[in-house]
Amino acid sequence: MSSFIPFITVIIPVYNGRDFLGKCLGALFASSYSSFEVLVVNDCSTDDSPELAHEKGARVISTAERSGPGAARNLAAGAAAGEVLVFVDADVVVKPDTLEKIAARFEESPDLAALFGSYDDEPAERNFLSQYKNLQHHFVHQHSNPVASTFWSGLGAMRRKVFLQHHGFDHEKFSEPSIEDIDLGSRLRAAGQRILLDRDIQAKHLKKWTVRSHLRTEIFCRALPWSRLIVEKQTLINDMNLKTADRLSAVLVGLLLVMLPFIFWRPLIGVLSICIVAAFLFLNREILLFFCRKKGLMFATMTIPWQMLYFLYGGATFVLCWVWYRLLRPMSIDKSTVQQEKMNAGN
Repeated sequence: MSSFIPFITVIIPVYNGRDFLGKCLGALFASSYSSFEVLVVNDCSTDDSPELAHEKGARVISTAERSGPGAARNLAAGAAAGEVLVFVDADVVVKPDTLEKIAARFEESPDLAALFGSYDDEPAERNFLSQYKNLQHHFVHQHSNPVASTFWSGLGAMRRKVFLQHHGFDHEKFSEPSIEDIDLGSRLRAAGQRILLDRDIQAKHLKKWTVRSHLRTEIFCRALPWSRLIVEKQTLINDMNLKTADRLSAVLVGLLLVMLPFIFWRPLIGVLSICIVAAFLFLNREILLFFCRKKGLMFATMTIPWQMLYFLYGGATFVLCWVWYRLLRPMSIDKSTVQQEKMNAGN
């Protein structure tokens, strides 16, 4: 074991986060680990989030203009005193031993570049959608490969020198909350850095999800840019929510959607649709059983259409991105090149 005892800088970007920030900071300052500082980055809040952070004992810095969480975290990394940066969202409440566990992982493994955990299985908000979304997140992280190919900044940590070496989050490409953490994780893995998904590191999520916020985030802030990243880099991992069973589930839901309009004219299509639904349930049996154990049969049944929708927009956005970047975009570039050559020839 190394004698390295890391000093940690906890970085929390916040924009109008007063409703959550107090609980987030209270949990951090109740940590069993004492060698840390908390750096809150006020991203031009219009509420009293920075004043609250200061009162709770955090060091507060501010962005010059609304820049998004990626830029805020980059700003904090430059001002951090810690050898290890711990990224925590303002609506996340850590456990008393979270920082201690993170410090221990880096102490035990000098070659470890980064790690991340997950939400716990007891979401704070009680409405169905918040329970479903957070439990889904928990299940996916708890059943993924510990040798990770990605990163998560909701509760993740990274050696500061590694973060700076790889230029942090790409805040120009991702100026809004999106997949800036996934992008950084893919760059780290491409460079041969070691990332750990630690299932023992968990925290509670306080956010309340609505249908609108859920769909907007999942489609436009996650599925679409993630599909674009996969197609651009031509790297499709068999892990997290991109496992073979997940890809097959997306295909099945797509087939079901195509077949549904004809179900009343062709009885055989109705039989095939039932078989597709049965195959979908089989492929998703583990997460459905998890929902059932946690919240009962009725809750698990209610998640089925949401799981189908999840795979529908995930699969659709991937197909759209593939068609654009592999077929349409090269054609438009070729046409532009030909037109430019004709113009040059005319001159």
